[in-house]
Order: sequence, then C-alpha cells, then structure tokens
Amino acid sequence: MAELTDKVAIVTGGASGIGAATARVLAREGAAVVVADINGAAAEAVAKEIAAAGGRATAVTVDVVEEEQIATMIATAVREFGGLDILHNNAALQTPASMSRDRAIIDMDAEHWDQIFRVNLRGYMLGAKHAIPAMLERGGGVVLNTASGTGVLGEPSRPAYGTSKAAVIGFTRNIAAQYGKQGVRSVALALGLVKTPALEAGLPPEVQEMMLTHHLTPRLADPEDIAEVVSFLASDRAYFITGCTIPVDGGFTAHTPSWADARRFHDAAMQA
Repeated sequence: MAELTDKVAIVTGGASGIGAATARVLAREGAAVVVADINGAAAEAVAKEIAAAGGRATAVTVDVVEEEQIATMIATAVREFGGLDILHNNAALQTPASMSRDRAIIDMDAEHWDQIFRVNLRGYMLGAKHAIPAMLERGGGVVLNTASGTGVLGEPSRPAYGTSKAAVIGFTRNIAAQYGKQGVRSVALALGLVKTPALEAGLPPEVQEMMLTHHLTPRLADPEDIAEVVSFLASDRAYFITGCTIPVDGGFTAHTPSWADARRFHDAAMQA
C-alpha cells in the first residue's frame, strides 16, 4: 500500500517546478492532492495529469497573500476529500524580475522588500493559520515549508529573498512548538539550486556550472529529488522529525567556503 493512502494534501505553487513534482509524487503515494497556484490554468493541467494517471487531485486558483483565498483553498480540500493532513507551503516570489530588484541593501526598494515578505512569509503564515485547525480535526498533520540555503547563509545578492527564507525557518519552529503536542509536525526544507524550468530559462549555463562546483553531488537537483523528500517527511515514517530544518541541497551548506577552490588545487596537483 502507498504510504500516504487516505491522506489529503495541499501543495501551493503546485502548477510548476518543485510544486508540480511534489503534487505528482504525493498522489503516487496515495494522497488526494489540492494543486494550488496563482496560475489556475496550469494548476488545472497538473491536476488533470494526476487524475489521468489514476490519482486523486483538484486544482485551486489562489494568491497566497489573500487570506480569503487561502481559506477557500483549505475549505476545498475538506469539501472535496474530507479533511486535511499535509500542507506544503511552497509558493514563493522568485521571478527573474523580482530577483533583478533584490540586490544591494542600500538601494533596496522598501515596497519590493515588503512584496517578497508578503508572498514568502505572510503566505506561509496564512496557509498554516487556516490549515492547522483542519488538521487538528483529524488528530494532527504536517506543515512543510520550502526554505533555502540562503536562509542560513549570506550571499552577495538577494538579501530580501534570503532573509524571508530565514524567517520561514523560524516560523517552522514556532508551528512545531505551539502545536506539536496536538499532533501537528512542522519541518522546513533548506534547498540548494534546483533545475526547474524557470531556473533553466533564467539562469545562464555558466552560472549553473559555477553553482554545481559548490555542491557535493555530481549534478544539481531535479524537482523530483525535492518531491521525494517532501513525500517522506509527510509520511508517518517521519513521525519523530519536527521543529527543524532539513538541508536538501546536495551538500551546498555542508562544507567550508574554500572547499571548491581547494578541490581545484587538489585536482590540479593530482594531474601534475
């Protein structure tokens, strides 16, 4: 039997990339899935794909910063599938246009800063706020939050994005601390570079190669790599994992800053 049979899940940002891969994997493991995204047509396409493969899914159009829409998203899961067990807060503001404005702190547009936090943090808070009561009615559940290695490390750009992901990590601990005794777990996933279609289109190959040199794996992550971890953390096998951040980053945050350069020196010496 699939390990998520009889579970009901919501995946925000579920129309593409990590979210779409996660929706497919959760459905493969037996969960009924609400595919939620601001792009309703794309969410509907993912839900239809899951249904065509024999799974259970429905789509919801949602802007995660709008509380009424979040409430409707949760109500849809309860109405269509009988309750809610899993929320994967995954939607984030990470478009090329947004990233191009997320640069030097001294030049930061305060309104753009607020916009990133509205999506990346307020959206997660609203999801948890409305999901947890539904989970409690079923004896518990799990809130999984997509964070980032930039939430634990500084970098020369994207201060708003990285700081928002640091806040997601703190928020995750608070969910677990407040509702753990009632059966609700919460885990953040600190991701490295994931080869989503959006990343492939927006990040030049030479930059991807540069980033790969700082991973400890032979390749960068595919969305399915993240989805498999989400599926495990959503299952009862991960019962004792809560209030923490799991690095799912190919070792990007596991080494010293000089590791990539030291490796190049080592390889050159071995070839001499």
